[in-house]
Amino acid sequence: MNQIERYLAAAAGKDEVHAGDDITVKVDLAIAHDITGPMAVEQFKKIGISQVFDNQKVVFVLDHIIPAATVEAKVLHNVLREFSREYGVKLYDKGEGVIHQVIAEKHPLKRGSILIGADSHTCTAGAYRVLAIPVGATELAATMATGTLDLEVPEVCEICIEGQLQPGVYAKDVILHLIGYFGTAGFTDQGVIYTGSLMEHLTMDDKMTISNMGIEMGSMISYFSDPAQPVGTVKEVYTFQAEDIPASVACPPNPGIVVKAEDLSATKISQVVIGSCTNGRLSDMLAAAEVLKGRKVAEGVTLLIIPASVDIAQQMEDQGLNRIFREAGGMITSPGCGPCFGAHMGLLAAGDVAVSTTNRNFPGRMGHREGKVYLASPRLAAESAVAGTIVPPGSVVPLGGLANELEF
Repeated sequence: MNQIERYLAAAAGKDEVHAGDDITVKVDLAIAHDITGPMAVEQFKKIGISQVFDNQKVVFVLDHIIPAATVEAKVLHNVLREFSREYGVKLYDKGEGVIHQVIAEKHPLKRGSILIGADSHTCTAGAYRVLAIPVGATELAATMATGTLDLEVPEVCEICIEGQLQPGVYAKDVILHLIGYFGTAGFTDQGVIYTGSLMEHLTMDDKMTISNMGIEMGSMISYFSDPAQPVGTVKEVYTFQAEDIPASVACPPNPGIVVKAEDLSATKISQVVIGSCTNGRLSDMLAAAEVLKGRKVAEGVTLLIIPASVDIAQQMEDQGLNRIFREAGGMITSPGCGPCFGAHMGLLAAGDVAVSTTNRNFPGRMGHREGKVYLASPRLAAESAVAGTIVPPGSVVPLGGLANELEF
């Protein structure tokens, strides 16, 4: 068995499992947000029981449309607030941040735990070696009642990346490069295990960025290997050299259209978004602040900075990053999903072009269907905000020229 299968077997109480087996696993944590949570609550109440399986293992987070941008959004919030009071489950309802970051900070799980979430980017938790599985609202409701999840053991592939990244290339470029190589359906309903010397030495922030966008390749489970254990038998092993990965950009209309950043030079932009569950962590903000220190956002460009959590927002304030962003002409929003979901706080009109550190760029994802979204790293996004066009890292500030520029 491979690492994913070993943990699934343990959760199912079996000695071993194999791809294609139908199993029932015990769930360690079930999560949802203000879009999917109310649907799960509705389905749960139809079951007709008086309590969830464990009120310490069911968590809701208001993150997609908070503050409420519409009356309908406020109704969704109230549904979860009422359910939380009635059933005693944990609700983060004061803009604490994006669900995947909040869970990572406030609900640490041990290696091999089973996390299910009614959100496609639940796979983010694979960065810290949790088996994180996205589900629908009906499946979540059933788990809230039983504490278990029925699933088919997925086939598993290994992605091995060896070596070191070139200057100006970041974790976001790694996952964009992989999505461009495999396509948006390359691993549909499969598990992916990340291995190799590059992956072993990445920071947790970097690992979360990569794991977060595993779903953009279709993967059911996105998991960082435990180097102390053998990977085990997998369907296929794909090996890459880190130095061959360029600074990359995903072009509309989907994350699988990936090109070298230099190929898009001179593409005019009207908005830059730095944040989300993909790249809203402190290291991302530091990368952006280093570029923006003492510089101004280009005329006609809106820069939005969106921390992934309250804790990150506080660290940004403590380290002086917010002042840098404000003086550069950026706007700092409350923690949450922001415009990534396309519901509020920085939507695009027809003809707008955005560079964003978020994870999806489908038509209408960030507003009007004729608005265009290019996905990129925080460094590239910050340099593009200053240039007013898409530029590769090193165009505004020479690569390697930032280390002594700031004293936080």
